[in-house]
Amino acid sequence: MRHWLGSVRSIRRPRGTTEGPDGFVTDVPPGGSTAEAGPVSVRNALARILQSPDFDATPRSRRFLTYIVEETLGGRAERIKAFSIATDVFGRGADFDAHSDPIVRLEAGRLRRALEQYYQRAGSEDPVVISIPKGAYVPVFQPRVVLPANQPGAAAERRPLAVGAAAVLGLLAVAAWFVGASPWRGDPAAPAVPRLLVRPFEDLTQSGSSANFAKGLTHEIIGQVAKFKDIVTVEDRDADANAAQSARYELSGSVSLAEDKVRLQARILSTEDASVLWAQTYEADFEPSQVIAIEKAIASQVATALGQPYGVIFRADSERSVPQAPDDWAAYSCTLSYYAYRANIDAKTHPVVRQCLEDAVERFPNYATAWALLSQTYIDEIRFGYPIDPTMSPASLDRALAAARRAMELDPQNVRALEAEMFALYFSGQIDASLALGKQALATNPNDTELMGEYGSRLAVSGRWEEGCNLIAEARERNPGPLGYYEAILSVCAYFRGDYKTAIMWIGKSGAIENPAYHLIAAAVLAEAGRAEEAAAERDWLMAHARGFVEDIWAWTALRYARAEDRERFVGSLRKSGLPIPPRPAVSDR
Repeated sequence: MRHWLGSVRSIRRPRGTTEGPDGFVTDVPPGGSTAEAGPVSVRNALARILQSPDFDATPRSRRFLTYIVEETLGGRAERIKAFSIATDVFGRGADFDAHSDPIVRLEAGRLRRALEQYYQRAGSEDPVVISIPKGAYVPVFQPRVVLPANQPGAAAERRPLAVGAAAVLGLLAVAAWFVGASPWRGDPAAPAVPRLLVRPFEDLTQSGSSANFAKGLTHEIIGQVAKFKDIVTVEDRDADANAAQSARYELSGSVSLAEDKVRLQARILSTEDASVLWAQTYEADFEPSQVIAIEKAIASQVATALGQPYGVIFRADSERSVPQAPDDWAAYSCTLSYYAYRANIDAKTHPVVRQCLEDAVERFPNYATAWALLSQTYIDEIRFGYPIDPTMSPASLDRALAAARRAMELDPQNVRALEAEMFALYFSGQIDASLALGKQALATNPNDTELMGEYGSRLAVSGRWEEGCNLIAEARERNPGPLGYYEAILSVCAYFRGDYKTAIMWIGKSGAIENPAYHLIAAAVLAEAGRAEEAAAERDWLMAHARGFVEDIWAWTALRYARAEDRERFVGSLRKSGLPIPPRPAVSDR
């Protein structure tokens, strides 16, 4: 198994495209032109990256990139392993163990993200693209294919990975309309969740077992995408024309099978105008004895790219314009607005999203996902100390748990429902039950990176730091959406490892600057790093904007950190920042 999984490789797409969360990129259409990617061209590309102000990377990441490029150009690619990088670049000793010290994997993920952002901005016209395939450290040097300006689908492929500001505002506008709309129009039975029509993959080889492989891969992808409960997956059948016509998106592609290689070319079309919204190429070594495993691995990559929150279908729906949105679309839009809010988790958008979800479940009482997300908005109001909107009744852990359990009653296999109950149980102090449910949820859909990050967070703050932080890092690497939430938690991970420099880096990348939890983390890590002036600035912000958090800090930490020693350590760091921390209560607040 390990042999062929390690051989799945990245193919860098030409102009205007970006590497997806699975490490693959769109296929090259006919009509492009390429440049030579020899050593001189690659070194010129490296110099252009390192000299660009748009390459947002630390000196350590720059050394990392230079090292792996030069080792590859020097014919020493086989030496590029976690151990050699740790010792040659990061100064680790001969006793370095990649299993207990994840520095190389974390830095590789960070470097991949920095390269991706560079190629979205200053590097969009670079003649050679340097990328690092996920799961490996040997870089790929890919000549840029320059698409003609009138190439069909070229504009669609420039779609950004993250939810843009315009999309966020648009979703919240729909949510606000939904809350205020009166009277209700129509009585649809269910929200307008997207329907995905999956066409059988074309067998390009047409020999031997290729037809069976193409059919098996089609069925495996259908099964794995179907685990994302807010996408209705429709299998293409001639007798089911109505189901096909109602689909919003269509997945199609082709499979070619050589003696030792399998290649899938897949794309998503909008059924409204046949525009190409996404295209990817996947390759793997082919071994007849591993057919089922190969199908599952490729299907996992496709399902993650399409179905996860902030994935291909989410982004496409976020950008849809629906004039005078009917109730079914507006209710579904409430779930999209939740993820837009989650990008920064701020108090300003929280009440609108909460009200929208409350109205959605009132209108669609069998909408399990809306119940689950509503439960999480209740938890957010408690854990972040949001001011209570006087027009709403206060949230409570009981209400959060009731909403989560309602979602579970409606759909026990809905990952959002499992995640919501895991969340509510954790903040209710039922740690073991919470983690058991999180494990069950991840087994239900291991391709859901939103769940992976949240379950990892619960593991970490319960005291299982290494296991949880590794999951969070993986979720961040695979998720194309807003990353501030992951980065704030990764800062906490580094803090509890005693790596305050990395903790400062992560909290600096997080964009959740309106959330008081962000400033508490920043105050703690800056104080421990000896950066007193910056820690004082965070202290001043907290005293001006979140004094209640400081005054109730023991309750706040008791909600989050399961172990008393972790709470004591974090509060001690806050004291170092100059915050007026009250004495610890005699009885635990949990």
